[in-house]
This record gives sequence, structure tokens and C-alpha cells, in this order.
Amino acid sequence: MIKALLKSRAAAAIAATAIGLYMRLLGATTSNVIVGRDAFDEALARGRGVVLVFWHGRLMLAPFIRRETNANVHMLVSFHRDGEIIARAVRGFGVEFIRGSAANPRKPQKSKHGASAVTQMLSALESGDIVAITPDGPRGPAESMKDGALKIAQRSGATIIAGGLSSSRGIRLKSWDSFFLAAPVAQHFYVAADPINVPKDATDETMEQIRLELQSRLRIATEKADALAGRKEPQSEENVL
Repeated sequence: MIKALLKSRAAAAIAATAIGLYMRLLGATTSNVIVGRDAFDEALARGRGVVLVFWHGRLMLAPFIRRETNANVHMLVSFHRDGEIIARAVRGFGVEFIRGSAANPRKPQKSKHGASAVTQMLSALESGDIVAITPDGPRGPAESMKDGALKIAQRSGATIIAGGLSSSRGIRLKSWDSFFLAAPVAQHFYVAADPINVPKDATDETMEQIRLELQSRLRIATEKADALAGRKEPQSEENVL
């Protein structure tokens, strides 16, 4: 009964409202520190868009990037209940959502609206916008790079930038992605790694090399953001709920 209640539309609406209010509290009491902005701005200036990747566990910090750029920002979120709650919660932050996710290999017959999502992402990038993707979501494994973002960048000609996200205050939850629950009255740190461009004619072997390099850059950028925030990762047990 409890599980059914949590999956209800009413519960989802209440959760979205509560999260939305909390996000606005964060927005009103936190400031941003950006590292690597020049590389990011140069990539945007190319006019082919930017694919921004960051770990799923840092998703709560992502909407606040919006206030650091005049470019349109689109975020890929799944049609799962959690994705719906996220989309509702951050309305008003100026982030546009693209709904869809990769197909579950265990349930190939179940549509995730992936084709529509790809079309929307390519259109946004063609307009020179930013498309944000969590390459280890929505199912994990945590902090393991899937190749979807690379394929989107390859087709669009957009630049990929790995973004490390952290905050000076917050805790990690005991979820599959060790979700970072940010706290008010803090500084958020965003570290942009060196950009990567995916050749149109890249072979499968080259794509795998790029995937591993991007995964490494994202892990390092996240470690740098944590260091700037004064955090030591992985978190000790007293900092994990």
C-alpha cells in the first residue's frame, strides 16, 4: 500500500512541489563558482551547441548552471516517475526538458521515446543550445559512462564538455548513485573539463577510446569540484544518509 501511495500522481505532485520550494531556497541562499568558463564559452561560440555531461548523483546542482549562461538549456530526463518529479520541481528555472531515455535491454519491447528525444536533442544543438545529459542514468551503474552522449555529439557536430558539480554543504544519500543532497547557504562549484569533439567518421574503437577519455575527464572534474568545495570523497559514513 505504501509503495502504491508513493507511485500515485498526488504523491508525485506533492513531492515535486516540496522539492521545487527547496530548490528555490537553495537558489536564494547559494552562489556559484565556475572553473573553466572560457573553454565552455568558446565551445558555445562555435554555434554547434554543447553537450554537457555530469553524473546523475549531482543532478540537484544542475539547474543552477542556468543562471550562468544566456544560451537555452535543455536537460534530458526519463519518463520514469522520478523524471516527472524533477521536471515539475524545477519549472521556473528556465530549463527546458527533453523526455526520454535509453531502452532497457531487459525490456526491449517497452518504448522509452528514445527516437523522439534524439530528434529534440539534435534540433536543440543545431540551434546552438546546451543539452545536459547524465551519462550514467537513469539506471546506472553509477559514474560509468554510457555512449549515448558521444553519439549525439558525433551526429550533431556539437562539443562535449564534462562538468564536475559539487557544493560546500550537503550530504550523500544511500541511493544507487549516492545522490548529493545540497544544503542552503553554500557555494556551488562547477568545473568544466577540456572539451572533446567526436569525429563524424570515428570507428567503434575510436568511440570507445573517446568514451573512456570522457569518463576519466568527468571523474577528475568532479574530484576537482569536490576539492574546491572542501569535500573529501567518498564521504565518510557520518555524512551519508
